[in-house]
Amino acid sequence: MSVLSGKKILLGISGGIAAYKTASLVRLFIKAGAHVQVIMTPASKDFITPLTLSTLSKNPVYSSFFNRDEENENWNSHIELGLWADLMVVAPATANTLSKMANGICDNLLIAIYLSAKCPVYFAPAMDLDMYIHPSTIGSFKALEQYGNIMIPAESGELASGLSGEGRMAEPEHIVAFLEADLESKLPLKGKKILITAGPTYEAIDPVRFIGNHSSGKMGFDIAQCAANLGASVILVSGPSHCTIENSLVKVVRVVSAQEMYDACHQYFANVDVAIAAAAVADYKPKNVFSQKIKKAADDFTIELEKTKDILASLGEIKTNQFLIGFALETENEIENAKLKIQKKNLDLIVLNSLQDQGAGFGKSTNKITFIDKNFKVQPMELKSKEAVASDILNKVVAHYA
Repeated sequence: MSVLSGKKILLGISGGIAAYKTASLVRLFIKAGAHVQVIMTPASKDFITPLTLSTLSKNPVYSSFFNRDEENENWNSHIELGLWADLMVVAPATANTLSKMANGICDNLLIAIYLSAKCPVYFAPAMDLDMYIHPSTIGSFKALEQYGNIMIPAESGELASGLSGEGRMAEPEHIVAFLEADLESKLPLKGKKILITAGPTYEAIDPVRFIGNHSSGKMGFDIAQCAANLGASVILVSGPSHCTIENSLVKVVRVVSAQEMYDACHQYFANVDVAIAAAAVADYKPKNVFSQKIKKAADDFTIELEKTKDILASLGEIKTNQFLIGFALETENEIENAKLKIQKKNLDLIVLNSLQDQGAGFGKSTNKITFIDKNFKVQPMELKSKEAVASDILNKVVAHYA
């Protein structure tokens, strides 16, 4: 999955011949999973049509401060568009547009949006060789980089003038690759390894029956996805679950029983920076597992149970520098029981769920949690989607390493 997936990208197009390449650039952004909004200068429409870019981006294309029709004039808010974006890319960035950006000459919608944008701004210069090396252009480059903008270097090759040299806009594939590499290098969990457990465990009674619980695994899978989006390398140890994840940074290890999950966690724990135990592991398992299906004969039937190994406590015993996060699902005396678990299992942070809270618990798309750290600082959170809860949990990890 591309780091651009889900990102909201403003693509500003200025009036140079390289504008024809932006059709391919929009396609590549969409293919990467991004949402694209195109802003054109009036001159750029001489090189590529708004209809083409609107069709490819699946959004209307803006080029003026207002739209006129027979009955209405609709204002295009540059502030709203500037605040919408996660990143802005100006490509092609002509010498004229670069000079306006550098000096705040706000005479078109693209520059107004640029001046209003709160997100990272990238620019891909495109012009003839002599223009590219002119002192005024070099001054624009320096000024924009001093503002914190990021230049996507021009390439050498045949230019529209027929000359050959530097000034050719980076190819669309190279622009996408540049953005991905730059964003990945700045992800807060880049280089961190995180072990996450998810789902239930099934403890066999006989070949067809088991002891289990209602955990879907969604919380753990959402945490894994969020961790990968922040640049972490993830090992996700999951009990039986219908949840899936497609991300090159996530290695899924499928297990069934508590013992299998215990073995997998101990296999990877020594080499990770963070462990998040979100699985609902069975506390007990049948002491004896029948090799054949139990026949329904007697009116009463007793299964003798024994404790499973406590995975989280065992990791707490051997942790060195790992940041260890556990989950607690309680029905009474929630805060007190969670604090005891922090001490007993040597945790750095616990995520408390209470079945008393409406919208929390197994099989739901939402969750309501309370964070308690090893110093017993209690931080209750609002009811949120599990994806948002996952983000809150990973923000604690980011803060730990900040």
